[in-house]
Amino acid sequence: MARQQDPPPQGLSGPLTGSRLTRDFFHEDVLDVAPALLGATVTHAGVTVRLTEVEAYAGEKDPGSHAYRGPTPRTSVMFGVPGHLYVYFTYGMHWCANIVCGPDGEASAVLLRAGEVVDGVGVAAERRAGIARRDWARGPARLATSLALTGEHTGLDVCRPGGPVTFHAPAAHVPASRIRTGPRVGVSGSGGDGAAYPWRFWLADEPTVSAYRPAKPRRRRAEA
Repeated sequence: MARQQDPPPQGLSGPLTGSRLTRDFFHEDVLDVAPALLGATVTHAGVTVRLTEVEAYAGEKDPGSHAYRGPTPRTSVMFGVPGHLYVYFTYGMHWCANIVCGPDGEASAVLLRAGEVVDGVGVAAERRAGIARRDWARGPARLATSLALTGEHTGLDVCRPGGPVTFHAPAAHVPASRIRTGPRVGVSGSGGDGAAYPWRFWLADEPTVSAYRPAKPRRRRAEA
């Protein structure tokens, strides 16, 4: 996967980040991109988060994906060029951020599930006031809040030079022995089958990794 050299984000010391991730990186299969993002950093609006947990979603081949039934106005970005953000609203109150990957036209994306704030601590502290630092980005909604990512950023190209959101490779190689896999959090139906879709990836022994929770069974509406 090709990576171009790029200076670290302002205020971030060199040893914490590697080269900027290019479109070629995101063009790969989602099951390759997802674990490769562990240890990578995401920077936006004065805060940098080191990713410790992600989930892969494979579009029309994946019953757990928003794009399983084909493109909609909300998911159209997932069918486009890799390296763009897909940010969706959930539970009527939270934003969650994904990065589109794979070939153009084949919807897939990686959910940014959790991470550690490694730069812009003062800014993140204001956004996450009253929350323990470990929990600032521990979960996809918390991560998006720490990075100030909302629906207005969906479709944003993270590979564009000078763009407001950047992804950088891990500063050091992440050994395979540190990577764990398992069922995705809160995914209902067959997409939540951990044997068939063990597509949640996280770094072992990281306190910022979120707790696993299975999907809650949906209650049927009472007949009128």
